[in-house]
Amino acid sequence: MNAVDVLLWVVAPYVALTVFVLGHVWRYRYDKFGWTTRSSQMYESRLLRVGSPLFHFGILVVLLGHIGGLVIPKSWTEAVGVSEAAYHAGAVLLGTVAGLATLGGLAILIYRRRTVGPVFTATTRNDKLMYLVLSATIVLGLAATVAANVIGGGYDYRTTISPWFRSIFSFSPDPSLMAGAPILFQLHALSALLLFAIWPFTRLVHMLTAPIGYLTRPYIVYRSRADEPTGSRTPWRP
Repeated sequence: MNAVDVLLWVVAPYVALTVFVLGHVWRYRYDKFGWTTRSSQMYESRLLRVGSPLFHFGILVVLLGHIGGLVIPKSWTEAVGVSEAAYHAGAVLLGTVAGLATLGGLAILIYRRRTVGPVFTATTRNDKLMYLVLSATIVLGLAATVAANVIGGGYDYRTTISPWFRSIFSFSPDPSLMAGAPILFQLHALSALLLFAIWPFTRLVHMLTAPIGYLTRPYIVYRSRADEPTGSRTPWRP
């Protein structure tokens, strides 16, 4: 174990997680009104109707797959009767389909943002950085899956990457587990750490917001001024 491995697989994860947590606290405290995706539907809706559901469906499945693969130990799935071959086949098939859906939806959204004038004008530097890092993370994840499990002879990340991931949260990180992983998996992990580090400062914060308040908030009633009888409004006084 050398200094580079410690820097990449011990220091970097804790730095990214610290920025992720404290960044959200700072953003919520000082930019609560900016905690939004800044909807651009009013500028263009045709491409948005296709790209947004495709991206959100794909990324949700990808996130659930990552949580299952990284958090749930291999011994647990085997204990309930799921063989390694069955788990591997399902994970590769579902992960590839979800990854392609996510990448396709993201490509449509980026194309829309670049070609629709008002949407492009509303795009910030943080948005551009977010799209770049998010795209790189998705592409590297797909490339790692295809290279290891379609082109190559297969790679069981649940014996190396998953234990390393869990060791971060148990405060006993083992960098040697990641040091021996294929390079594409390493690059995918590093790009994901960078994505988590910039997350609080981008529109991605909306993914951590559950609109629970909408369940109890009273209805907002809109009335047209044209429907009001003449002289019914109280005159404004300074």
